[in-house]
Amino acid sequence: MIDHFYAVIMAGGGGTRLWPLSRRYRPKQMLSLTGESSLFQIAVDRLTGLLTPEQIIIVTVEEQAKVLSQQKPEIPWENFLIEPMPKGTASVVALAAQALQLRDPEAVMVILTADHFIQNVGHFHKLLLAGKQVAENGYLVTLGIDPQYAATGYGYIQRGEKLGEVAGLPFFKVTKFKEKPDQNQAREFLSRGDHDWNSGMFFWQVGRILREIENLMPELSERIKNIQKAWQTESKLQVLLSEWEKIHPETIDYGIMEKASRVACIPARNLGWNDVGSWESLFDVLPIDEQGNINLAADCYIEDVKGSLIVGENQARKMIAVVGVEDIVIVDTPDALLICKKSDTQKVKQIVDFLKKSGNQQFL
Repeated sequence: MIDHFYAVIMAGGGGTRLWPLSRRYRPKQMLSLTGESSLFQIAVDRLTGLLTPEQIIIVTVEEQAKVLSQQKPEIPWENFLIEPMPKGTASVVALAAQALQLRDPEAVMVILTADHFIQNVGHFHKLLLAGKQVAENGYLVTLGIDPQYAATGYGYIQRGEKLGEVAGLPFFKVTKFKEKPDQNQAREFLSRGDHDWNSGMFFWQVGRILREIENLMPELSERIKNIQKAWQTESKLQVLLSEWEKIHPETIDYGIMEKASRVACIPARNLGWNDVGSWESLFDVLPIDEQGNINLAADCYIEDVKGSLIVGENQARKMIAVVGVEDIVIVDTPDALLICKKSDTQKVKQIVDFLKKSGNQQFL
């Protein structure tokens, strides 16, 4: 296996975009949407042959840690880092970096998420090795996904000059990170040919990222230094809880990557990547029938239906009959039912926001 290389898998999200199947205590990374294994199990399995379980760090929240550990018992329990409450990805990165620095000061870490779908695992391994090598030269590295259409649901990375090649893979200077665009901006990015989707997969030396946090996010750095001082003492939990409360929520993209120097992008072509970010995205990763449908319901009658997704939880034991519709998403659970146009599945988050504001916590 590869020395001084660690994968940090972020697995604490709520998965609201796949409501009502995905819930607070059963987020999408725990669901088996693409087969028998959950997205989390798949994320760990695709590191097989490259890293040992001891080199895989999971950052999650307390209510999810035990279930994730049961799904992947080969990962040592001490490799599960618990964030007391969600504070954004910058704090997740900082927490993992300080823990790894104590374990291995020469560590290079790759930040991954538990809910991505990647078809070309062999190429993924090649990209991981390339990312590690570029990071060892002092760069903060991101993988850029080749945009397949003018997406408004992803952030974008603008590539500048070519900096070199690693194992036949070119890497480029990052000119700018750009937030999720409107449709006209997305079309412009696509036509320019120098923009990639921001995959959210990053590489860096632990010392380098902690120095960037100290320079660009000094308040977070102060909290993390206090946590690190207590990390191997009996007061670890008490200090973690106390310091974590004071952290201002921020993403690693905005807090560090958009402002840092020596940021490089490796274009991840032909990776077969999908972030499974909506019900519509399942049409890109799951097989469809002759009419373009995906049927994930145990008891279902379909007649004259095209381009639609039907999901039914087994425990519901409910007969679902769908007749004469096209491009529809139906997700049936024991206590909630979603029906929407396939093109409107990004709006599911609005439903979750409404449930939060209206006090309907039992449906979250």
